[in-house]
Amino acid sequence: MRANLKTRLDTSLLIAAATGRSVLATDAAADQVFNRASSWTPSIFIEQTRPAEEALDSAKIDTVSPVQSEDSAREQRQRLRDNKLHLLAVNAPAELAVEALRSLRSSLHFAGLEAQNNVLMISGASPNAGKTFISTNLAAVMANAGQRVLLIDGDLRRGDLHRTMGDKHNNGLSELLSGKIDLETARRHSSVENLDFIPRGRVPPNPSELLTHPNFGAFVERMAAAYDHVIIDTPPILAVTDAAVIGRHAGISLLVARFGVNQLREISLAMKRFEQNGIPLKGAIFNAVEKRASGYSSYGYTSYGSTVDED
Repeated sequence: MRANLKTRLDTSLLIAAATGRSVLATDAAADQVFNRASSWTPSIFIEQTRPAEEALDSAKIDTVSPVQSEDSAREQRQRLRDNKLHLLAVNAPAELAVEALRSLRSSLHFAGLEAQNNVLMISGASPNAGKTFISTNLAAVMANAGQRVLLIDGDLRRGDLHRTMGDKHNNGLSELLSGKIDLETARRHSSVENLDFIPRGRVPPNPSELLTHPNFGAFVERMAAAYDHVIIDTPPILAVTDAAVIGRHAGISLLVARFGVNQLREISLAMKRFEQNGIPLKGAIFNAVEKRASGYSSYGYTSYGSTVDED
């Protein structure tokens, strides 16, 4: 199973968040990543490095990038309740993790040339991978480059994107799809120029039915025509099937894995779940990677999510 994991992810580029450098994974190096152990342990290293642009020119890739964070889970939850914008790409744009996201943005530019549309779905195998951190900060990085971006919280059950964006969850995607509100009520204009977002809305009794309804497909198509990029943050694929439903409308689908948290068997099962639903994964985002002096990697990103609606 491990031997097939690398080939099933159509990618060979890693971008090291801790060093701010891209890492071109040779076959041997990629084997170290995917065959090292039975779980994602802090013992991964790749020696060959080069600038991101050179790596993109010389490697036939779609996209993959590791990103790290800096806060504990408790600190993150407390900060996200103060109704302020919490984006690393805005508050600390010089951070190496943000530079890694800029490299990911470049990778996505090339991957998007062959995609069916400009919709990007970001999912994970399980909670705590850091999907929302990736989605929100990648959206900010794209917006800062002058591209019009719409960020959508597609996790109608536990979505917490609104906290990162300093807003409320209500009057969002679930109300929009059920016809209770119009687009302008659901859509928020963030303090980041060129970046709009739609929160999840109140938790509906039928999340999957809302996403499989033709209204959702028509909505995504309309937004894809109005923006340069549409990024949808989805629930973990092993928890519910919503990501597989949303993936049918996305030109590019990425899987977020967190080192030290997601086991190899879990990642393989997540990819198999997408394959069974006809959703091709263009790459993986290796989140929470921290470079150590010894050359090995560790992890340190926080979890996401709140299950309680608050007025």
